[in-house]
Amino acid sequence: MNTFKKKSLYAALAGVSALGATGAAQAVSVNPDGLGQALIYPYYTVRDKVAGAPFASLLSVVNSTASAKAVKVRFLEGKNSREVLDFNLYLSKKDVWVAAIIPTATGAGIYTPDKSCTTPQVSSSAANPTPFVNYAYVGSAADGADPSLDRTREGYVEIIEMGNIAAGSDTEDAVTHVAGVPLCDNFASASADTVAGNGGLFGTMTLINVLLGEEFGVDATALEGFSTTPLWFSPGSVDPQLALVNPKVSVVTSGTNTYVTDWSLTADAVNPVSAVLMHNNVYNEFVLETVTKSGTDWVMTMPTKRFYIATGPGNNAGRLFQRNFNGNNGSCDDVVITQYDREERTVSTPGSFSPPPPVQTDAICWEANVVTFNNTNVFNSTNKANLPTGFQAGWVGMNFNGATVPAGKHELVGGTSTVFNTAVGGVSQLASTTFQGLPVIGFAAITFNNGALTAADGSAIQSNYGGDFVHKQTRSISGGSAPVSN
Repeated sequence: MNTFKKKSLYAALAGVSALGATGAAQAVSVNPDGLGQALIYPYYTVRDKVAGAPFASLLSVVNSTASAKAVKVRFLEGKNSREVLDFNLYLSKKDVWVAAIIPTATGAGIYTPDKSCTTPQVSSSAANPTPFVNYAYVGSAADGADPSLDRTREGYVEIIEMGNIAAGSDTEDAVTHVAGVPLCDNFASASADTVAGNGGLFGTMTLINVLLGEEFGVDATALEGFSTTPLWFSPGSVDPQLALVNPKVSVVTSGTNTYVTDWSLTADAVNPVSAVLMHNNVYNEFVLETVTKSGTDWVMTMPTKRFYIATGPGNNAGRLFQRNFNGNNGSCDDVVITQYDREERTVSTPGSFSPPPPVQTDAICWEANVVTFNNTNVFNSTNKANLPTGFQAGWVGMNFNGATVPAGKHELVGGTSTVFNTAVGGVSQLASTTFQGLPVIGFAAITFNNGALTAADGSAIQSNYGGDFVHKQTRSISGGSAPVSN
């Protein structure tokens, strides 16, 4: 984190303690340097881009600290964030764990060549991976959308630190590598041996299509200050989840203001995490040039959406989001699209998406959304919205607070905020704070296809390229009353 932001954060947290606004000197935030206690990987996919040419998604997580750690690894499908696999992972100090998400005959699975301990044990065989499951969205858990294992082929990943492993404990002995291999033989006291974590995790996801010569490398979004207490849960538990953030306080910097907001009296336990991911606009580029046969997809993932919406028809999702999850219609949130080409020409019309979603305006309807431009289908997602454009290249702005969004939606209202302003100095306080937009992370993936080229020795070589670019975003934060200087 750069010095400017560190000073803002430290001053604001000092103000929290001095004013007694939250009673806590720790708060969750997105670490721009990529290190944290919780990691959110915005997308995985194992879908075929064309028949017989599937993607694989290669996951890594690194423990940069000198303490062994217990973490929860969770995979969620992209339509309704239903869990398809989780397990406990133990990282020794300075450890790295890697795994591959690969296609199976019916869905997706995971295997790892890594020696770090997992409970239950994850398969080490690419020929027989640990399969993803659909138990969370079939039978009595059905949500009306596709109940098959095919739904597991794309989604996103959470890794949440449960805590550090106490030095000298039986669990530390079990997970520490000796000559490159841990014993993984004794987890009887793992709960008692897990103490409050100190973060320092980072990770990446590589989306690779070997047969087509395309690769996209994506950093995980890192949440620091996630919990002051240990969060150990046994294998098979659905916890810890993002809603267990503790304390219920967020830190967000917008312009020259840093807001430390108390969410302890609000209805949804996950609100602090949503607040740090809230944006009112998302911007990125697209390229669709005929000469390079370019294609562009945007990934737009909303990792806290599942905590706010119910399953069933209706236009009232309760809070933040607009609509409940309604089977294969999804849970749609209205957006406003503005297109620009590279020469400042612009188009801003409702109904840009095709085919139109089940509402009368542009909308994104899933939890891990893929917006594809002119059906170029970089990821061939089934959770897609197509955005037609007559421009060969340019950029797009997506706004979440258009006129069709009902009052009270696409906004979070928190409790007391302590505000530090770096332009004028000093600390002030707001009685309440409103965050506009939606909690979203993601990136643009752009491909170029130059066909077969001739190498110096006369042989034909493939000439496909892929690149990815994190979204650029803005925030809109306002106070429920004028700041009062202190």
